[in-house]
Amino acid sequence: MPKIVAANWKMNLRRGSASALAGRLARDGRACWLFPAFPHLDAVGAAIKGSQCKLGAQDVSPELDGAFTGDVSAEMLADLGCGMVLVGHSERRQGYGEDAARLLAKLRRAAQAGLAPLFCVGETLARRKAGKAEDTVREQLALLSKLAAVERGRLCAVAYEPVWAIGTGVNATAAEIAPMHALVRAELDKLGLAKQPILYGGSVKPENAAELLALAEVNGLLVGGGSLEYDSLAAIDDAAKSAS
Repeated sequence: MPKIVAANWKMNLRRGSASALAGRLARDGRACWLFPAFPHLDAVGAAIKGSQCKLGAQDVSPELDGAFTGDVSAEMLADLGCGMVLVGHSERRQGYGEDAARLLAKLRRAAQAGLAPLFCVGETLARRKAGKAEDTVREQLALLSKLAAVERGRLCAVAYEPVWAIGTGVNATAAEIAPMHALVRAELDKLGLAKQPILYGGSVKPENAAELLALAEVNGLLVGGGSLEYDSLAAIDDAAKSAS
């Protein structure tokens, strides 16, 4: 299976810089999954049209339509050409208090609109220090059991992101990552998702990409800050190609 490189640009770049970065990736024949900010989706979509890159959104409303100021529906995203959407990222869970019920509604809405969710799981530092890292991830993955089989089948990937290693410069070790990916794989197997790609995210950069990709059950990387400049993202993508 080819290793996946997914770029979560978060609240960064501008329309021109996002379009230029996406266009260069497309022209170079790269097959990255790109998750730009909402205002840049159309420009990035146009820049990668006809290429191997794929377009995704960073969030989706759990609602269909109506008086939900500031929300963006799954149908709106599909209409813009998005094929994927992030659901459950720690920055939404922690910063916006998104609970299991809201995430389940988002997963269902995305699937019903034909979008493929990239579902994120991961523990906080406090949970890890308390010896509850594995319990946390199991509980988060259990949400997928509440989806209908056809809805679960819409997932494009699951990403394990230890919250304490996201944007902190602190790197999880191989001894910490490998057992968690094995756990995620075992839980997905129980849900009939044995072939589901599992990505790792957490301070991914060119210097550690090859080491991360060499770990068992790391089928790709979800990259944040390391994806904002071409040279950095290209180096990570090159590592993914070499590991495939």
